[in-house]
Amino acid sequence: MKANRVIGVDLGGTKILAGVIDAAGHVHETVEHPTPTTSLGALLDGLAAAVNELPVDDVAAVGFGIPSRIDHRNGIALGSVNTPIRDVPFVEEMGKRLDLPVAMENDATCAAYAEYIHGVGRGTTDFVMLTLGTGVGGGVVTGGRLYRAWTELGHMVIVEDGVPCQGACSGRGHVEGYCSGTAVNRLARETLGPGATAHDLIEQSHPVLATVGHHLGVTIGSLVNIFGAERFAIGGGFGIAAFDQLVPAARAAVLREALPTSGQDVEIERAELGADAGLIGAGLIAFEAL
Repeated sequence: MKANRVIGVDLGGTKILAGVIDAAGHVHETVEHPTPTTSLGALLDGLAAAVNELPVDDVAAVGFGIPSRIDHRNGIALGSVNTPIRDVPFVEEMGKRLDLPVAMENDATCAAYAEYIHGVGRGTTDFVMLTLGTGVGGGVVTGGRLYRAWTELGHMVIVEDGVPCQGACSGRGHVEGYCSGTAVNRLARETLGPGATAHDLIEQSHPVLATVGHHLGVTIGSLVNIFGAERFAIGGGFGIAAFDQLVPAARAAVLREALPTSGQDVEIERAELGADAGLIGAGLIAFEAL
């Protein structure tokens, strides 16, 4: 029987969003719950409970987008900063709880895949998405195929020996340290004073955002040189909100850093699918598992 519906689950550090997804990428019933972080068992049980709240009679598989590096060969989630996931045989564990085929992918990669199939990446064959939120994530499509490696684009070094990265990362000068919402909140406090946030900089169209845009453009230019992407999508809460203030400086940096004529040709667009991108992408991964 042809599969027409799956369940996609977008796991975040603070919430679980699960929904029924059809083959056209439309979102139907959804549920949302806080993410249990007290233990791994509580988290896995919470994920299963969210799935089981949805109508599963005609659902063929479940796809999970999780904030972790993924060992696809062995079905293991290797590690997550904001959830108690570390070296977990995730596919096996969730398969036991759900009695359905299970697939998983990094959450930002899921969002990128959704934008490629159903959003701003339509019509391309080489596409990259960067999500600028609490951290920085991303996903890559190359030659029309999803690049299924770690794809930790937020941990690419753009400033040698630069500012310390966030959370459990011991690196310095990473994209996340300059372009994430968390980093820009810090920049807002340094620029405007205690209590200021990235939102205040955006509301004022503050010129310091051009510095963030420059770092973003350096990142994009380097990724163009690696993947030859013809279009980039900028998503995530901060990325969407600050898009208009970031892109002018980003384009200038891309022109300098990307090899000609790629810098002139590459497109930088605002992501289209919003908060549903990760959910839809997890559903696409579930369809692929079949």
